[in-house]
Amino acid sequence: MKNGKKNQIIKAGKLGLLSGIAMLDTTNANAQTSLTMFGVVDNGIIYQNSQTTLGSNSGGRSNVKLSSGNWLGSRWGFKGSEELGDGTKAIFTLESRFNTNTGGGQFTNAAFGGQGFVGVTNPAYGTLTAGRQYTPYYTLLYAFGPTPWLSGETGAHPGDIDGLDSGYRVNNSLVYTSPVFGGLTVGASYALSGVPGTLSRGSTWSLAAQYVQGAVSLAAGFERFSNSSLGGGVWGADSTATTGGQPGVSALTNGYQTNAAQQRIAVTGAYALSRAFDMSFSYSNVQYVPGVNSSFHDMAVFNTVGTVGHWHAGPALDVGLGYSYTWTSRANSIENPAQYHQVSLAESYALSKRTTLYFLQAWQRASGQTLGTTGAGDVINATASIGDGFQSAPASGRTQIAAGMGIAHRF
Repeated sequence: MKNGKKNQIIKAGKLGLLSGIAMLDTTNANAQTSLTMFGVVDNGIIYQNSQTTLGSNSGGRSNVKLSSGNWLGSRWGFKGSEELGDGTKAIFTLESRFNTNTGGGQFTNAAFGGQGFVGVTNPAYGTLTAGRQYTPYYTLLYAFGPTPWLSGETGAHPGDIDGLDSGYRVNNSLVYTSPVFGGLTVGASYALSGVPGTLSRGSTWSLAAQYVQGAVSLAAGFERFSNSSLGGGVWGADSTATTGGQPGVSALTNGYQTNAAQQRIAVTGAYALSRAFDMSFSYSNVQYVPGVNSSFHDMAVFNTVGTVGHWHAGPALDVGLGYSYTWTSRANSIENPAQYHQVSLAESYALSKRTTLYFLQAWQRASGQTLGTTGAGDVINATASIGDGFQSAPASGRTQIAAGMGIAHRF
């Protein structure tokens, strides 16, 4: 999937500059109201060797294709705010994700599937928003994860197992983010399931903290997604985390898709060695919890360690190099559990403030065994799945290579 690539605030010209809709950006004696339109059009060519379909590890041929949203994620939307007095503002965001090559929406039946929320913010008390949005686990850890300088298409950890790139947008959620106190920011969220008779089934909750002081940055977070069907079907049926086509299934987790709950714990950090070079580090622990009707019986646990080096090589050129290692520490009695090594490289060149050329390369090697689509008893050889761009098209064998180039324009 190509969601979430670079969770950046996209600065753009205000609609008030357009004469036909100048009224959208106004100021009067009682309040100041602003409305900003923003967006990205991102498209490129991607090569992948030995492609197959998820759930099948036979056959497989190389493929060259146009691919939308590889670097920043193609999107458009609106942000707005209104002064309410005493520093308090009402805010909202509506963001739609789309496929540049087809014109279709990324999320089924979700006009603003990227994000859609409204709330209030105050510099002394923090920000509270309600709607479809990211969890604090993602927003506070992302900056020190694998993909600020590596495209999630090829740079996210294998299968984006820990959600440090795409981040699940969560429906029906309340999110609070504190002001910054001495470099520390904390966040909490809870998504109401809407399931009669229960507050937990189908709900999502998250806690995270971020600390930034000079050249050092640290963050830690937790999130848990509960399946309202208690493992009675494909993961996320009626879950607050998945409506809109986000099943969270890859070649790594295909055998655990009927879980009753899924949770992530992660720690990320970064250190700026100089203005031109910085390093980031991450560790994550991801757990798939079975329910009474799940097709597997014991908790599955995936661990990932990763590091990324970023070099600002000149006024317009940036280079990122990353390595990650993912291993299964609990694998439903599989004697040789799956492991994944991945190396990713990305280069970007800014043609202007709004337009960027990018180049992507990645290699992944899988070993060991995992569960197939039908769960327990269906033990198969682990197959490679680079980043989060090949969730539905993993390799047919142990090794996968991908490369690409493209252009992204912000407006």
